[in-house]
Amino acid sequence: MQYRKLPHGGEQISVIGLGMGSIHLSDEAEIQRTVELAVESGINYFDMAASSGKPYACYARALAGRREKVYLQMHFGALYDGGKYGWTRDLEKIERTFGEQLRTLHTDYADMGFVHCIDEMEDFEQVMQGGLWAYMKSLRQSGVVRHLGLSSHDPAILRRFLDTGLIDMVMFSINPAYDYSTGAYGIGSMADRGQLYRECERAGVGISVMKPFGGGQLLDAKTSPFKAALTKTQCIQYALDRPAVLTVLPGVRGSRDLKEVLAYLQTGPQERDYAAISAFTPQNADGICVYCNHCQPCPAGLDVGLINKYYDLAQAGDEMAAGHYQKLSRGAKDCLQCGHCEKRCPFHVEQERRMREIAAYFDPVSTQ
Repeated sequence: MQYRKLPHGGEQISVIGLGMGSIHLSDEAEIQRTVELAVESGINYFDMAASSGKPYACYARALAGRREKVYLQMHFGALYDGGKYGWTRDLEKIERTFGEQLRTLHTDYADMGFVHCIDEMEDFEQVMQGGLWAYMKSLRQSGVVRHLGLSSHDPAILRRFLDTGLIDMVMFSINPAYDYSTGAYGIGSMADRGQLYRECERAGVGISVMKPFGGGQLLDAKTSPFKAALTKTQCIQYALDRPAVLTVLPGVRGSRDLKEVLAYLQTGPQERDYAAISAFTPQNADGICVYCNHCQPCPAGLDVGLINKYYDLAQAGDEMAAGHYQKLSRGAKDCLQCGHCEKRCPFHVEQERRMREIAAYFDPVSTQ
């Protein structure tokens, strides 16, 4: 397993986590086996927004004796009256549900406390003015919640929470279909969503990724909006290459699905290459580096994707990006202007021009 550090807090989070949306389809024994397999495989990050209340007791049994080794992302507003999923902004119901979840899970704290599924500005105002946000802040102050955040599909809503300066983690829908403005949750243009990821990284806010496979649609040419299928590995790599992303949370129905997801860890660059998405990118996405590194290997030894990412982050105001760039063994100033990357780039990025621009920004002395 690979791990990434949460900027605010320092927790080392597994790049593959576990979503909870489909696991209720299995029986309780299989749910427990799946969670146990996840932990044994190095997964330490679990989203707790279920499609029913059924899995909670199973998770409790699977995580018995290892609570301190895992991170639970719990949602304030998800409701399970009678075991059926719904959501609410009623503070009394939220407090009661949270207490019940802690007792069922045999724990007294949540690592991540998320405002659940907030996609409307009216909803944002209700959360801020109706007592929920104040309640969650009080839980953080008392240590019952370690970090605050939210789940959303809307960049504008997420930015409102970024402005509070109080969140450390967000759950956001990331996959090629949504980033290229197709599908029910593809809110915002590719450029706007890309900018949002950089804003999160600049603020030190991590992203846990929901819907990495687009609800499974991207995995089948018949249902994909692009009429072409991607693999789970390609979708996972795409999400992990976005700035600020710490973990991808695919939903699984059981241990068989989980093993298919974990196969990502055994794959190489060829299996992870998602450059095939260039065939269905819209015109307004052409010419934008998505850090796919399809241009590798560079004759000059440059990590072209990483150089582009640090430059984009610096342009977005990330003060640490320049420091990360300077630690690279070879930078944009070392570009040979040989055209190799431009010939290979499926997105038609003018990398020779970009390298000159980046060198002038990060290495102004060397370009004079």
